[in-house]
Amino acid sequence: MDLHAITSSYKRWAPIYDRTFGQITNAGRHKAVDAINKSTGSVLEVGVGTGLSLARYAPHLQVSGIDFSNEMLEKAREKVKRDGLSHVAELRQMDARELDFPDGHFDTVVAMYLVSVVPEPERVMAEMARVCKPGGQVIIVNHFAKETGVLARIERAFAPFANHLGWHSDFPRDKVLGQKALNVHEEHRLAPLGLFTFLRLQKAA
Repeated sequence: MDLHAITSSYKRWAPIYDRTFGQITNAGRHKAVDAINKSTGSVLEVGVGTGLSLARYAPHLQVSGIDFSNEMLEKAREKVKRDGLSHVAELRQMDARELDFPDGHFDTVVAMYLVSVVPEPERVMAEMARVCKPGGQVIIVNHFAKETGVLARIERAFAPFANHLGWHSDFPRDKVLGQKALNVHEEHRLAPLGLFTFLRLQKAA
């Protein structure tokens, strides 16, 4: 994926995202936010998109969100204003490969349906690990490629169209597991049909 393709893709998706892909991804989004609500402190949502998750965060949390797409962020800002979401501290346009936050700044860093749509996902994961506090958690919800079976063949068939679709159908799980400071604490397959995976990673204290 390149930035031009991402920008073009999400300009197309922004007006209809909530009614289309947003519906498909509700289960994973709810799973992630419900897990985060059991914790305390500050949260960074990387790839906040149109802000579909913002109203679900518990009011005791302080939530920040970033996204590369200004069109998506405008939708998110509308939700914050309309629904009076006072727990949302800030929404900023930012490249996830160069997070403009200091080291160890957030108790929780979460990326939902993001890592397979960005260029240099390993670099994004390194930045997420960097801005997470020691002892904090990094949560990932994403589709990861199947190794065998019918779905694996379908994923490979769609792979050449990644720039047009706006995501990698054959994205390997290993790309999010390369940070030495992060250890897998919890992992679940999610509906529908186990297409998505919930990963909770713990940063070494």
